[in-house]
Amino acid sequence: MTADPERPQQEDPSPVEAVGRIPLAVVVVDGAGLVTHWSTGARRLFGPAREQAVGRPAAEIMPVSGIVDRDPGPDAAPADPWPGTPDDGGPLDPDTRVEIIFGAETTELTQPTAGRFWTRDPEPNGAARDVLWWIYPLHGPGAARVLVLAADGSRIEAAGPGRKERLVPGFAPHTEFAEADRLAAELPDILPGMSTRDSARIAARVLELGYPVLDISHHARLPVSPDWGVPLRVRRRDALRRAVERARAAHDEETAAAAEAELASDLEYAAVRERLEFLNEVSGRIGSSLDLARTIREVSAAVVPRFTDVAGTYLREQVVAGEGFPDGPPDTRTLWHRVAVEHNDEPGRWDDVIPVGESMPFPEHTPFFRCMSTGQPVLVPRVTEEMGHAIAAQFEKRDIRPLITHRSMLIVPLKARQVVLGFMILLRHAERPEFNDMDRVTGAELAARAGLVLDNARMYTLQENVADTLQDSMLPRVQPRMAGCDVATRYLPGTSLGRVGGDWFDTIRLPGCRTALVVGDVMGHGLNSAAMMGQLRTAVQTMAALGTEPAQLLRGLDDLAQRLGDHYLATCLYAVYDPVRSVLRLANAGHIPPVLVAAADGTGRLLDLPTGAPIGVGRVPFTTVEVPVEPGDRLVMCTDGLVEVRGQDIGVGLAALCESAAHPAAAMDDACDAVIRALAAATAPEDRKDDVALLMARLAGIPPGDVAHWQLDAHPAAVPRARRLVRDRLRDWGLSFAADTAELLASELVTNAVRHAGPGPIGLRLVRADALLCEVTDGSPALPVLREARASDAAGRGLNVVGRLARAWGSHAGGPGKTVWFEQSLTRPGSGARGAA
Repeated sequence: MTADPERPQQEDPSPVEAVGRIPLAVVVVDGAGLVTHWSTGARRLFGPAREQAVGRPAAEIMPVSGIVDRDPGPDAAPADPWPGTPDDGGPLDPDTRVEIIFGAETTELTQPTAGRFWTRDPEPNGAARDVLWWIYPLHGPGAARVLVLAADGSRIEAAGPGRKERLVPGFAPHTEFAEADRLAAELPDILPGMSTRDSARIAARVLELGYPVLDISHHARLPVSPDWGVPLRVRRRDALRRAVERARAAHDEETAAAAEAELASDLEYAAVRERLEFLNEVSGRIGSSLDLARTIREVSAAVVPRFTDVAGTYLREQVVAGEGFPDGPPDTRTLWHRVAVEHNDEPGRWDDVIPVGESMPFPEHTPFFRCMSTGQPVLVPRVTEEMGHAIAAQFEKRDIRPLITHRSMLIVPLKARQVVLGFMILLRHAERPEFNDMDRVTGAELAARAGLVLDNARMYTLQENVADTLQDSMLPRVQPRMAGCDVATRYLPGTSLGRVGGDWFDTIRLPGCRTALVVGDVMGHGLNSAAMMGQLRTAVQTMAALGTEPAQLLRGLDDLAQRLGDHYLATCLYAVYDPVRSVLRLANAGHIPPVLVAAADGTGRLLDLPTGAPIGVGRVPFTTVEVPVEPGDRLVMCTDGLVEVRGQDIGVGLAALCESAAHPAAAMDDACDAVIRALAAATAPEDRKDDVALLMARLAGIPPGDVAHWQLDAHPAAVPRARRLVRDRLRDWGLSFAADTAELLASELVTNAVRHAGPGPIGLRLVRADALLCEVTDGSPALPVLREARASDAAGRGLNVVGRLARAWGSHAGGPGKTVWFEQSLTRPGSGARGAA
C-alpha cells in the first residue's frame, strides 16, 4: 500500500506517516437480503453490473464462501484475529469458514462489524479472492438495512509495508486523525446515486459508529480514504492545489500562475464532463414508457437531488388531457396544470401549499410567463423578499414565501417542435451554490430532452384516446329490455397494441316485436378493421330494418365486402327472435356457434348450424335455420377471443363456454360476469391479443293471452269491424285509455288495405308488450308511401295521422304481400306510468 508523506496518520500511541487510499465496493442490503445500492466498485470487485445487482439477493451476487472474525469490535485486541490464518499473514485457510446470510443475521447487528471473507473471482473458473469488509447497521437494533464496504485484500496486502505485515480491518473515531473534517466531508460521496438526505444520514451513522480503518502489525491505524471511481481527477486536482501552495510559498509566481491555469482548465473540464454525464444519465432514466403520468414522474425525479432540490412541473391542460397539439403561443389566459412536485425537503412540506393537480394561469410580469412566452430558460440567482412577495401573490390563501425566498431559481421550458408544452421550476436551497449560466445551459438541454419525451407520451395518449373514442362510438348502446327479450352485453378490448379491433355486437328492433341479435368479428386489428366493422354494422342495421331474411342478409354483407376489397374478411352470426311464435331464425358466416341454455334444466348446448364461410370469401351459400325455443331460454353469442386460448383446441373453450353459461343467475349481468370470469380470466389481460364481445339474451317470449289476431274481408265493412275489435280487446286488457287512438290508427291502416290491396283477406293483429303493436297484413307487395296531401286532395292524409299519433310505424314486405304496423305508447295520460295489465 502506497503512502502519502504529506498526509499524517496516527500510531497507537505515536503517529505514523501514511494514510491509505483504497478502491472500495459500496453495497446497501435491506432486511430481506436484497441489494438496494450497488456501486461501480462493487461491479469491479464482484462482477455484476448495477442493473443486474439491484433487487437480487446479496448472498447470490456476493458469493461469500466463508466469514471469519465477524465482530471484533472497535477496541478488540487484534492478536491473531483470524482462526486458521498463518502467522506470516498468508492467505486464509479455505476450510475454516463461518457463514453469514445477508439480511437475516445482519438485521440484528447493533455494532459495526469488520473482517475478511473469501469469494470467487467474477471471471469464470476464477481463483478464491481475499476480501476486506466493513458492515454498518444503518438504523440501530432491528434495522432493515446495512451498509457494506469491501475491498480486494490481496491487492492491498501485496502493496503493504511488507509480507510479514497483516492488515486488520477495524473502526476508530474519526476524531483520532488529522484532517478528520476532510474525511467526514468525503463520506456522503460514498453513495452518489442516493438522495442528499439519505447519503448525509448514512454518513452521520458511519461517523457515529466509527471510521473504517486498517490496523497494521497491531500498531498503526490508517484511516481509509476511499477511491470512489474518479481517483485520477481528484488526485490531479489535489496535486495541482498543493503545487500552487508550494509555488506561492517559494514566491515562484510564474509556476503558481501556470499551475492555477492548469487547475482552472481541469476544473472546467470536470464540470463539463459532469454535466454531460448527468444529461446522459437523465436521458437513460426518462422515457422508459409511453404512459404520460409515469413519464412526468420520471422527468421530475431525475433532477432531484443531483441538479436541484425542488422540481415543479407544469403542463398545458391539453397535454395532460391527451388532446391535440396546443394552438398558438401561451398567454395570460392559458391554464397550466401542476402535474408533479419533487423535493428533498421535509415530507409533506410542499404537499399542502403546492398540491399536485391544481390548474392556474400566470400573470404577464412573472418569470414563469416570460419563460413560457419566449421559450427560453429564466435564471433568478436568488429570490429576493420583494420577488417572493410578488410570486406568493399568485397563490390565494397560501403563503409560499418560506418555500421560495432566498433560494436560487431556474425556470426551463418543456418544448417540442418549437411549441411550449409546459415548464419546470427548479429551486436550490440557500446553502447550495446558486444556479449559474452553465446550469442554465444544462437545464435547457435537460428540458429539451424531457419535452421530446413528454411529447411522445402525449402523442401516444392522443392516439389511445382516439382509438378508445372510435371503439366506443362504434359499439351500440344496447337497450337491456325489449319486447319479449332481455339483453346483457360485455366488451373487452385486446392488448394496448390492438386496442381498436373489429369485434362488435348489436341488437335491432324489428317489426312484429321481433329482435335481431348479431355478433361479428372482422379479422385483424387497427383502424382498418374498425372501419370495416362500422360499415358492416351499418349494413346489418339497414337490411334488418327492411325485414331481410338472415341468410339473405349475410349474402348482402358478403357482396358489400367484395365491393370494398378482397382483403376484407369477417365472421358474423345473425339471429332473429320472434317472441310470439317462440322461434329463432339463425344464419352463420364462419362464426363460432351460439350456446342455448334451456330454462327447464339449466343445461347448455351448442346449436348445430351450418358453419358457412366468412364474409368476403364470395360465392358461398348461406342457410337460415329455425330453432324452437321455450320462454326463459338463454342465447349466448360471443366472438372467438373469449374461447380461444393459445396452445389449446378451440373445442376446450367452447365446452367451457357451455359449462359457464349453464349456471342459472338471477340477473343477466351476473350471468355475463360469470362467463367472463370463467373464460376471459383464463388468460392474463396482457396475453389477450384479441377483443372479446359477448351478448346474452333471455328469450322471455310473449304469452298467448297478450296476442289477438283476426281475418277481415277486403270490404269497406271491415273498417268499422276493425274499430270494434280493437276497442273490445283493449277493454279486456285494461287499456281502455288507449282505445280511442288505437282504433283511429287501426281504421286508417285497414282502410288503406281495403282501397289499395285488392281482393284477398286482410290480417289484423294486436300484441301487448312494452307498447301496443298493431299490424295490418294484405296481399299487395306495394309498400305505402307517405306524402304531403294538398288542400284539394280528398285522400292521402291517413299515414300522416298515423305518423303523428303513433310512437313508431313502418312497413315491410313478407311473402306475397306486405305488413304495415304502428306502435302506440301505453302510458296512461297524466300518470307517466305504463298501464300494463
